[in-house]
Amino acid sequence: MGIFRSRKAYYIYNPKMLEYERIYPSAGERFRIVLRNLSWGLLFGTGIFFAFMYFFDSPMEALLRKENRLLQTQYDILLNELSLANDVLEDLQLRDEHLYRAVFQADSIPMSIRRSGFGGSNRYEYLKGLPNSDLVIATTTKMDILKKQLYIQSNSLEELIDLAKDMENKIRCIPAIQPVANKDLKRMASGYGMRIDPFYHIPRFHTGMDFSADIGTEIYATGDGTVIQTSRKQGYGNCIIIDHGYDYKTLYGHIDKYKVRTGQKVLRGEVIATVGNTGKSKGPHLHYEVIYKGRHDNPANYYFQDLTPEEYDRMLQLAENNGQTMD
Repeated sequence: MGIFRSRKAYYIYNPKMLEYERIYPSAGERFRIVLRNLSWGLLFGTGIFFAFMYFFDSPMEALLRKENRLLQTQYDILLNELSLANDVLEDLQLRDEHLYRAVFQADSIPMSIRRSGFGGSNRYEYLKGLPNSDLVIATTTKMDILKKQLYIQSNSLEELIDLAKDMENKIRCIPAIQPVANKDLKRMASGYGMRIDPFYHIPRFHTGMDFSADIGTEIYATGDGTVIQTSRKQGYGNCIIIDHGYDYKTLYGHIDKYKVRTGQKVLRGEVIATVGNTGKSKGPHLHYEVIYKGRHDNPANYYFQDLTPEEYDRMLQLAENNGQTMD
């Protein structure tokens, strides 16, 4: 007797009846069949699911990837704009330092201060847990440095604006003419720098310029200011010192007669004294000094309102002579 099994039922051959008789499976057999089919279905479905997840993004993942690419693009654009802004700021810093501050004679701001960064290794620790943290930290660092440099530059420009507003008054006060009427420069005795002392005949640094002139020749204030001294000074004889403000002072030595008093306000070109031969002097002359921020400067640099370019060049040639001084 043979048995034929279909998908859902069993058939057995009855030789007496010469036919197949249907035999229904038991409950356990049916359970095993269902479990088997369910297992194959789950296995197949799981395979399809993971294959789909591997090869295809879910709508949420696709949206997140799109947003991530957009953020990456925006960061790249921001970094590029920060670099361009930094280039513009560096150009402005160079102009500020070498042009504007030079014109207004303002103190320098060292590049080490202008371009300083931030200290502390943990400054951006809170950003390290974010996606693309390296990019976020790099961008934030550049932004912070740029903001700091802009703050310094903004303060510098405000200072220059104040200096520009005050420039008209400053121009009147800065020493800008010769202290005696000597435009032909034939009576200049000695200039600024190393010279031979007329008394000791040794090299000595001459801190001003000597103008040989007759006793009684008028001496002029070289800029607006306030007279702060009218008295004898060792080596200079009768001496006048004028405070012009803005860190400038001028000294007039070996004079004969005072025409001003201590505390008096004077204007550029105003007569303040007459040439004499007082103090340590080899003959009638005016010893003239320009003092800026407490240090002597070459008076030849301060005749820009008094001489033509040709006269100025001639004056520089005479001032560079290495002869002896008159004091």
